[in-house]
Amino acid sequence: MMQVAARFPQYQVVLAGAPSIADEYYQRFIDGTQVRLVKNKTYPLLAHSTAALVTSGTATLETALFNVPQVVCYKTPVPRLIRFAFNHIIKVNYISLVNLIMDREVVSELFADRFTVDNISNCLQALLPGGELRQQMLDNYAQLRHILGSDVASDNAAKMMVGLLKKSETGDKNVTALN
Repeated sequence: MMQVAARFPQYQVVLAGAPSIADEYYQRFIDGTQVRLVKNKTYPLLAHSTAALVTSGTATLETALFNVPQVVCYKTPVPRLIRFAFNHIIKVNYISLVNLIMDREVVSELFADRFTVDNISNCLQALLPGGELRQQMLDNYAQLRHILGSDVASDNAAKMMVGLLKKSETGDKNVTALN
């Protein structure tokens, strides 16, 4: 991801570090780069972000609710084996909360063999101002907020996930996501 950041020198790249991970861990990756590390300020950071590369499940939904176009990135061991498992064994269509709730691909999910510098760069470029997919993602986020409603978003998301899991288990296309 640092290689991707280097391809966008016109942007300030900030790494939102997890509070439980020591700064020294991150420094190994960002030393010698223009990337800044910020901790415990994720929401203010999102409020000022143009786009994001996101690696955490919950953070994908938070990023969408802040209306920040994103690319979901997960580096995995043995990428070809993971892709095979995802295509033939694992019975879930998506890994990000945004896509799971929407039941379609709204945000690109680059994991396993799709996690490459070129793929991440291309997806990110399409989401920056003037990019061909930026407005489409923002429109999809509006639909996501409508689906989640004005109640507590996490409660609605949990209800939807339970409904989707029930639908997946039974194979019943008539089970609604809000059961």
